[in-house]
Amino acid sequence: MKIIIALGGNALIKKGEKETYSNLLRNIKKTCSSIVPLINKNKIVITHGNGPEIGNLLLQNEIARKKVPEMPLDVLNAESEGLIGYLLQEQLSNELHKRKMHKTVATLLTEVLVSKNDKAFRNPTKFIGPFYTKKQAEKLKNKFLIKKDSNRGYRRVVPSPKPIKIIEGSLINDLVDSGHVVIAAGGGGIPVVSKNKRLSGVKCVIDKDLASSVLGKEIKADLLLILTDVDKVYLNYGKKNQNGLSRINLKDARRYIKEGHFAAGSMGPKIEAAIDFLKSGGKKVLITNINNVKNSLKGKGGTVITR
Repeated sequence: MKIIIALGGNALIKKGEKETYSNLLRNIKKTCSSIVPLINKNKIVITHGNGPEIGNLLLQNEIARKKVPEMPLDVLNAESEGLIGYLLQEQLSNELHKRKMHKTVATLLTEVLVSKNDKAFRNPTKFIGPFYTKKQAEKLKNKFLIKKDSNRGYRRVVPSPKPIKIIEGSLINDLVDSGHVVIAAGGGGIPVVSKNKRLSGVKCVIDKDLASSVLGKEIKADLLLILTDVDKVYLNYGKKNQNGLSRINLKDARRYIKEGHFAAGSMGPKIEAAIDFLKSGGKKVLITNINNVKNSLKGKGGTVITR
């Protein structure tokens, strides 16, 4: 089976943790230990989020701009792909070696085509960087565009256009079909636009789940496994009447989106990605957290979405 594993930010940095090297490394080790059993009999592509990392890189650029020239957001996306991809590749390779599984892991800097006319550039919704309290957000609102991130706090937002095409899609497919484990489209990939058959980067961050769906279509993946910070999808999330969903179909998913159950910057893109993946030939989507992967794959947890 060909599987896209989309790692959310919680698989890298837990809420409330500082994004130190030691915390990042510890979480990545745990994540690799959880997903490596899937590699033995399947063809695997791993994607990952970069919300905390890209936000911190952006802050570093802005704080140090008087001494070090700033880099645009698309270049910072590439930095985050290398930063996270390297650690995932290193620890996954170590885990495979420990279990005597002879697989090569490769990280591929991935460009993702978007439209320069996407309405997202006029309405930023992608959360990046650290969480702020309401009081902190008030102080920063004249410096950054900040919105409430579900019931988790306040965060900075940037444009997040829809991914259209994975530029290196055929190369990723060749690598995974040859038996390699591929880490690709990190942080949603490096956003680029095309003009006169020339590519150029744009200042935005693509949602990694939507990019994972596009990649899944291009390599004809069977399963899209979305690992996030909740055990399953919930209606009325964070409220007294929240209701966990174990199994839904495309019709249900579309109806819940229409009813406004899923926020644009959190669960919304995951459900949209699931719908897009299934419409385009994917067999199944599973949404859960890193701790429930094993049980969820056995049908004992998570949210399964099918056609």
